[in-house]
Amino acid sequence: LNTLGYSDANAHVAAATNLTSTGDYGLGYNVYAVPTGQYLIGDNGKLNPNATLGNIVDYKGFSYLLRPDNWLDNVYRTSLRQEYNVSATAGSNDASFYASFNYLANDGITDNSDFNRITGRLKADWQIKPWLKVGANMDYAHFDGKLMSEDGSSASSGNLLAIATQVAPIYPLFIRDGDGNIRYDSNGIMRYDFGNGDNGGGSRPFLNNTNAVFANIYDTNSYEGNAVNAVGFFEVRFLKDFKFTSTNSVYVLENRSTQVTNPYYGGYATSNGIVSKAHTRTLSYNYQQLLNYKRDFNDHSVEVMVGHEAYRTKGYALSAYKSNMFDPSNHELNGAVTDGSPASYTTDYNTEGFFGRAQYDYKDTYFASGSYRRDGSSRFHPDHRWGNFWSLSGAWMLSKEEWFEVDWLNELKLKASYGSQGNDNIGNYRYTNTYTLVVSSGRPAVVPVSTKGNKEITWETNGNFNVGLEFALFDSRLTGSVDYFNRKTTDMLFTFPLPVSYGYTSYYANIGDMLNNGVEVDLEGQIIKNNDMEWSVNANITYYKNKISYLPEERKSMTVDGVSGFSSGNYFYGEGAPLYTFHMPRYAGVNEKGETLFYKNVTDEQGNTTLETTTSSSEASDYLCGTALPDAYGGFGTTFKYKGFDLSLDFVYQLGGQVYDGDYASMMSSPMTSSKGRAIHADILNSWTPDNTSSNIPRYQFNDQFTAATSDRFLIDASYLSLQNIMAGYTLPSRLCRTIGLEKLRVYVACDNVWLWSKRQGLDPRQSISGSVTNSYYAPIRTISGGVTLTF
Repeated sequence: LNTLGYSDANAHVAAATNLTSTGDYGLGYNVYAVPTGQYLIGDNGKLNPNATLGNIVDYKGFSYLLRPDNWLDNVYRTSLRQEYNVSATAGSNDASFYASFNYLANDGITDNSDFNRITGRLKADWQIKPWLKVGANMDYAHFDGKLMSEDGSSASSGNLLAIATQVAPIYPLFIRDGDGNIRYDSNGIMRYDFGNGDNGGGSRPFLNNTNAVFANIYDTNSYEGNAVNAVGFFEVRFLKDFKFTSTNSVYVLENRSTQVTNPYYGGYATSNGIVSKAHTRTLSYNYQQLLNYKRDFNDHSVEVMVGHEAYRTKGYALSAYKSNMFDPSNHELNGAVTDGSPASYTTDYNTEGFFGRAQYDYKDTYFASGSYRRDGSSRFHPDHRWGNFWSLSGAWMLSKEEWFEVDWLNELKLKASYGSQGNDNIGNYRYTNTYTLVVSSGRPAVVPVSTKGNKEITWETNGNFNVGLEFALFDSRLTGSVDYFNRKTTDMLFTFPLPVSYGYTSYYANIGDMLNNGVEVDLEGQIIKNNDMEWSVNANITYYKNKISYLPEERKSMTVDGVSGFSSGNYFYGEGAPLYTFHMPRYAGVNEKGETLFYKNVTDEQGNTTLETTTSSSEASDYLCGTALPDAYGGFGTTFKYKGFDLSLDFVYQLGGQVYDGDYASMMSSPMTSSKGRAIHADILNSWTPDNTSSNIPRYQFNDQFTAATSDRFLIDASYLSLQNIMAGYTLPSRLCRTIGLEKLRVYVACDNVWLWSKRQGLDPRQSISGSVTNSYYAPIRTISGGVTLTF
């Protein structure tokens, strides 16, 4: 009954569920017991008031107690996070040294989602000669952890969070005997309900023969690895004003993962356990050479830099699996006997750049700079590999002018800049066709991979124009900045779908231009400041507008609401429209029968278009239904200090934008044979009935395929307010610290991801810029932590 939104066991079941008066009502289980000779649900469609929760059934000579469990309570747990840091510094006139050690143990909010890490860092530099300096910086980390089997897929049987939120809460999680005790098998394993008939013959129609809670405990999904980042440099000064610096770094990340499916229960039990191994290694290195010239001429200062940089990263992957394990505790390939499919591959990506920069300032009042760089990327065809990018900027410190005499205005700076940057973030080998090697009639053959190559793609360019003010007022008690920006993206890189007949699913192309413009405001003020007390507040906001400013004619395959462009999935990309504009039918409410209505455009013989309604989403017209992008976003906070005590709060917010709540749409669907056993939202109770004709929620009728069809009905305001952090601490007075040999001692307690306010409870709009959200993901964790900071 909870799946229908009822909390009272004696509440009526809506007649629209189309349930019969006998048996398990198509749900596979009957968790209610009724007196002998009576039905659970009468002819009036209401629950028998004599029904009691908890039904004992006899099956194959055993008694089973069928009763619902709270799956969510068995998924989540309170966890502990521990982190310890130790650091030391030393130095002289010619050298400095720094070392640190960190240990992190972070238990996850679900079973088998823990993470542990040990890191160390060494940093040193030495001025060998007045003209020669050398230094090095090395970080090492060892990590190991466990993962849920899947995360973020709302329809997968292996996603623990998806099942816990989508399975109807009428189903048992465990198999119990007639006295209510959880059963154990001959191996001492707690029995979980897989909905496959083992629990008193009950068969769960939703994700039969699966139990993600059991799989998360008894399957293995672990990883371990090491990461090393080493940087070395040398600096040579010559001819008084010149400095040459060579900085060279290497980064190595290796990861070894193990996945084991249990041989006991579930969909893989017939394989007697499957063990999978994968090893990946990433090797990256970066070589940078800089030549700097700096000279001061009285009130003038000039600095010129030229440089070269080469970056390369190579990836190596090796994987294999075997099934039919001899011993479930042996998680190595040699512990299984049936070979799977081994695989290995490498990836390679590199860039190279040549660049220069010149800077000038006069009396620390007038500033100017310019830069130019030429970059090449292996992700593009050799004919289109190189891009050119440049920038210019200037600033004027008005408050340093002799004529500037405003007592309450301590600093005023006017600044302006324009710069361009390149983007090649599309993955490797997109400029050529790639294939997968397969077996065909015992001989090698190739099939296309998903993305078709396009030789013509090249750099996406982002041009940024900014003009603004920086200021400090009232003895610097109020500081801040105001900036106007205009950002133009040209040659946007975008992926297009292809018909199945191509053998590929999509391809990349440079499709047009996009504009972002708006205002950024950043303020910080000290309300109280004296010897004992300080209170400051800060706030920032970014308000902006986005639109696709240009599309080539060949991309304008349709016109919707007067905007020309093309559609992809539930989005429309049109000239003059914002990015991530939703493209779908518009909901028109319900008709006199409670059926779902959608709008459609009807054009007569004279070409006149009128707006009508239809009960079929396939006949509905698609409209532009707003964008996922917000109107504004930002944050605000406050810090309060009194003697040794301190308290700070930080908030983050977003105004506007929309998300498509697919989970809600699924829970508002009409019952169908394929949807039996799924969770249902409590809003169903407010749906249209002959006695509730004023409702805007469609009737709840079996097999009505249009009840929750895709439409703007399920677009929801993405505005939110998040309390990101609260921190409180106390710093021991210096005189007391000195008596125990310390320079400083501070104790603190902090809470992160404290609270989120959004339009619909349980909906987190922060997941994606494109407006795609789900509850089936590992959400940001609310953590409460405390610590002690000691300084010697």
